[in-house]
This record gives sequence, structure tokens and C-alpha cells, in this order.
Amino acid sequence: MATLLGNIVTEVESLPAGRLFGRVAAVIGLLVEVEGAQGLVSIGDRCRLLARDGRRVTCEVVGFRDGKALLMPYGTLDGIGLGCRAEVGAGDPVIHPDPGWLGRVVNAFGEPVDARGPLPFGPARHAVNGKAPPAHARQRVGGKIDLGVRGMNAFLTCCRGQRMGIFSGSGVGKSTLLSMMARHTDAQVSVIGLIGERGREAREFIEDDLGPEGMARSVVVVATSDGPPLVRRQAAYMTLAIAEYFRDQGADVLCLMDSVTRFAMAQREIGLSAGEPPASKGYTPSVFAELPRLLERAGPGGPGQGSITGLFTVLVEGDDHNEPISDAVRGILDGHVVLDRAIAERGRYPPINVLRSVSRSMPACNAPDENRLVDRARRVISTYEDMAELIRLGAYRKGSDAKVDEAIHLYPRLEAFLSQAKEDKADLVASYALLAEALDGTPPPAPS
Repeated sequence: MATLLGNIVTEVESLPAGRLFGRVAAVIGLLVEVEGAQGLVSIGDRCRLLARDGRRVTCEVVGFRDGKALLMPYGTLDGIGLGCRAEVGAGDPVIHPDPGWLGRVVNAFGEPVDARGPLPFGPARHAVNGKAPPAHARQRVGGKIDLGVRGMNAFLTCCRGQRMGIFSGSGVGKSTLLSMMARHTDAQVSVIGLIGERGREAREFIEDDLGPEGMARSVVVVATSDGPPLVRRQAAYMTLAIAEYFRDQGADVLCLMDSVTRFAMAQREIGLSAGEPPASKGYTPSVFAELPRLLERAGPGGPGQGSITGLFTVLVEGDDHNEPISDAVRGILDGHVVLDRAIAERGRYPPINVLRSVSRSMPACNAPDENRLVDRARRVISTYEDMAELIRLGAYRKGSDAKVDEAIHLYPRLEAFLSQAKEDKADLVASYALLAEALDGTPPPAPS
């Protein structure tokens, strides 16, 4: 009851002194034209349309044309017609996060959706559409972060404040890899954004993949694929806003977002509705402007603050890793992890292709012995992959090349090292120890 009363007081104190109205002049698809709002609204402001059945539909100003404001809704436009009143609001959307949000599931507006009662309101207001800290005010990336996955810890070591992309086609295992890292990481807080997820998968991810252990130190933001494009975009902003709050409290935050591609698709729908010209594959120019604005919000904080380590999945259309969104995101982030469908089809999970994946914090973050170990493992895998076709066909004769013989001997061990069950955890020290063991030259055990 005290939490609910505190929330009501906070909302009442933030109410405007008066109300201003415009009127709906046209409705075209998802776009609503409102007249009479000249000089009252700007891009990003919120308005409420008053439907004929008394329902209020929240909208956002996305543009202007012929003296009218162009609005897009956060819900359905049922009951909205010509002449309906549009209540004009001002200011950026804000939230009042609190440490009590840990373990909770919220929607794109910061409202609880887990049937566990209201969320506590913190004393400070945080803008949902925040900005990245100035480059000169940011600290450098910190020490290594333990992600709990052997392949990531050893071959793609990530530092606190680093941003990585996880690239793959649909159904290859992005969500499962994210859940493994959320459950096993040593980060103090995890903020997970499920952007455009299938509705049936949200609870499966939270209850089965994330589990009670991972959920206890996580905040999950959910926007399903059937939601309006503004809601899906807002959920991505909300994910970063919550992560920024915990960063400002001094915590090292692991921010996981699945997926950036659906955020880009939502922005494409918004841009096309507002009249933007389509560019590459139909994506509008605003998509490529919004991507760095979103992704740059992750990273190290300023002095006295924590960090946001960002891991963002990218849904590669048609397994084409050079499609526009993949190409743009790869140029913004500090490394990329490629999940290979061919590896998944032969049953090795997580299907990380270590030869096509890069962490830009390596090798600077590693000790010389660790770098030598990883370099040797990469050479062995590369040698085997180069000769794989000949080996499978039986065209390679043992003894022809010592390096190939070594690769044939060690490759099954490295494949076993990279394979990891969802429930298993491997810390940084154990990951390097197991990799060294895989390369020690001992013959692999005979199959049972």
C-alpha cells in the first residue's frame, strides 16, 4: 500500500498545470494528422487521442506536414475518427527506477507485467530517451567480465563496458546463448530487453532459460512482435534507460538485447509512415541515425559510475552477414560473435564460429600466455577447416603435413571444449585451463 501511495504522489506532482487540445484531421494507415497543435508540440512529444468510446490512445509526434502534427499510436486506433480531440502533452518520457525493480518484468513503459503488484518508484527521474555520456568524460573499458560460457571467455574475452554483437540467422541459438550469459555472468545486474519477441517465448525464456538464479539480479523488458512499432522501439530505449540507472548507482551492468534488428524494423515502419524515403532494403535514413544513438548509450560510465557491458543480437536476414543492419551494427560495436547455422546443424551448441568472430579488446586484455594459447587454438581450427573437405573424402594421407596431423588429432578436443550445455557454467580461469588441457597433446579418449 505504501508503494502504491508513493507512486500516486509522484504521478500527481508531475501532472501539468493545464491541458491543451488539437483535433484529428486525418487518419492514414497508422498515421494520424492533428491540426490546431502548431507551436505546442515537437518531435518525440506525447499526445492522447480521445476515442468516441471514451478510450485514450497514447501517441507520439513523429513529424509535421502542411501545418499539421503527424502522430503514431502506441495502441490500436479503434474509435478514432475525424474531429476527435487530441490532448497535447510535452516533455520527454521519464521513469523512476529503483533497486526494487530487480527480479521484475516490465513493458516498454516501465509498467509491471508479471502480476506481482506495482513497482516501487525511485526519487529521481530518468529520461527514457537518454543520451550517451560525452566521449571525453567516459572511463576506459575495465577488466574482464566473466560471461560463464567457455567459448566466449576464452576466444572472445569481453571487458566491462565493451559492446558486442551476436550475429546469426533465425533459430540458430541467439536467445539460448543470451540466457546462458545472463544466468552465469559475474555482473552485478543484468538488464534484458526482449524486443519483438514471440509472445509464447517470453515466459519460456524467463522461467526455463533464465531461471530463478538469473532472474533474481535481472530486470526484463518485454515487447512482443504483435505490438505497434513505437512500442517495440520504446522497449529498446527502456532497456538502456534502466541499465543507465544501475550504472549511475555504481553497478557493473550486463545489458542484453534481443534483437537490434527488430528495433531497426520498428524504426523503419515509423520512418516510412512519416514519409521518409526508403534506402537500402527499405530501411529509411533515420534507422541508421538511431542505431548509434541507441548502441552508444552502452559502455563505460563517467568517474564514480559503473559500466554497461552490452551484448546485442542481430538477426541476419537470409544468413547474409553483409545485409544493411548487420553491416551498420558491426561498424558501431566493439566486436562481433558469429553463430553459424552449419555448426548448429551438426549438433554443437553454442554454435560460435571462432574464426569469423572478433573481440576488439583482445589481445590487450589478456596475459601473454593466454594469448599464445588462444592463437594456437585458432591456428589448429583454421588448419582443420582448410583441409576439412579432403579429410572427409579420405583424400588426405596421414604424415603428409605435421600441422594437419596435429589439427586432426586436436580438433575433436576443441569441438568438445566449445560445446557447452545450457546449465553448465565455466568461469574465466576454468575456461583457459580447459583450453590448455584440450591442447596438451594427449590422445582423445576412444568413443564409447
